[in-house]
Amino acid sequence: MQYWVLAIIVNYVLALFVVASVLRRRKEPMSMLAWIFAILSLPYLGMFLYGALGSNRVRRKAGRRRRRVAHLIARYERLAGQRAQVTGVATNVHLPDDLVALERMGQRLVQMPATEGNEVRLYEDANATYAALEEALRSAQHHIHLEYYIWQPDQTGTHFRELLVEKARSGVQCRLLLDSVGCWRLRRHFTRPLVEAGVELAYFLPFRPLRRRWSLHLRNHRKIAVIDGQVAFAGSQNIGDEYRGRLKRLSPWHDTHMRINGPAALFLQQTFAEDWFFSTRKQLEDEDYFPEPQRIGPSIVQILPTGPDQDISALAQIIFAAVSAATTSICLATPYFVPDHALRMALINACYRGVRVQLLLPTRHDLPLVLWAGRSFYAELLQAGVEIYEYDDGVLHSKIITVDDRWCALGSANMDIRSFRLNFEITALVYDQAAATQLSASAERYCARARQITLHDVWHRQLHQQLLEGAARLFAPLL
Repeated sequence: MQYWVLAIIVNYVLALFVVASVLRRRKEPMSMLAWIFAILSLPYLGMFLYGALGSNRVRRKAGRRRRRVAHLIARYERLAGQRAQVTGVATNVHLPDDLVALERMGQRLVQMPATEGNEVRLYEDANATYAALEEALRSAQHHIHLEYYIWQPDQTGTHFRELLVEKARSGVQCRLLLDSVGCWRLRRHFTRPLVEAGVELAYFLPFRPLRRRWSLHLRNHRKIAVIDGQVAFAGSQNIGDEYRGRLKRLSPWHDTHMRINGPAALFLQQTFAEDWFFSTRKQLEDEDYFPEPQRIGPSIVQILPTGPDQDISALAQIIFAAVSAATTSICLATPYFVPDHALRMALINACYRGVRVQLLLPTRHDLPLVLWAGRSFYAELLQAGVEIYEYDDGVLHSKIITVDDRWCALGSANMDIRSFRLNFEITALVYDQAAATQLSASAERYCARARQITLHDVWHRQLHQQLLEGAARLFAPLL
């Protein structure tokens, strides 16, 4: 009995120092309270979790991005017949006046401007996405750069592995960057053929506690493919059988991905180069990786890499600005919805301004705690006029926003605090009415097949559901 008393005393003595660390870091108040609650209510475990998950910053030098992006901007402006402005970020894209401020905000936050002349193709079917990706990979002449959060060692993963092996043996430079947590199932016997064929393989922030740089929760959630610096893919789809609906419990699976051909591909290339350098300390500075872009399409696209290496939560700022800029309609689809206070207020404010706001969420979920936490915010959103739809027919994994049917955003980021502050994400703002209309029409089809949630549904949930949602909400700042 004395040992238990001693252990409890030691726990609370140590907890005082850990709580002091929480107070010194000065995070969001609710996040601080959640961590203090966990530290004091979970002896030893709370302190361990804070040590493993409490940090939300990765330091990366911004100078290299500014130099490379300035070079890309100058090249793009030369192509457009304009005067190069190496020290600035003005590319003189032709946007409506009401979207100029949003584009400038993106420039200021991530140092990447919008570019004209892009051809954008949207894919909402996994097989169509994989077919387009495979076609692009087979056409590669100089290099292939792939970056994924999840790459499964199944039939789909093996197929693309063999394709990389084939291209590497034919002389194409192939680099594959994987997240070490998202790809925890991969074993050496699966990756060995890649290495033996000459594919350069690296893992983002591998879990190695004895090394200085590691993190269990600051994950690279990006999905990027760049081929010869001309064609690029981005969106929400990883590599695996489940994304094709081949796993019964996860079928059917719905994702949204995009193919970009044009100047914006170079900014996805730059994002990959930064992540590759961070993971391997190898620079990709050769001009062959950044060829002269071709202006072949009508779309204006802005690439927005965001993550915990930024002092300001750039993604949260951009989403807040996007919602605030809406005048007629907003449709937001996401599999993980744990909004912070600012996003909730922006959605509510939009409703009060007369904007139609639709929120589309799945009910089939791999993380029930996140689903319950998201539901805890339904009442205040519904009271303001937000339309909430829960989709039951499979896993809706798309992460899209359409605004006024004039422009849209899609990528890897969810509408939750993890994506806003902890994950490395990639988002594309597409200033193109055709693309926005296509995504908006797709969202309407999903809404037509979903259940619309009402205030009556929320107020009459069973007691155990109300308690689960309330308890999950306590942990919302940590999700």
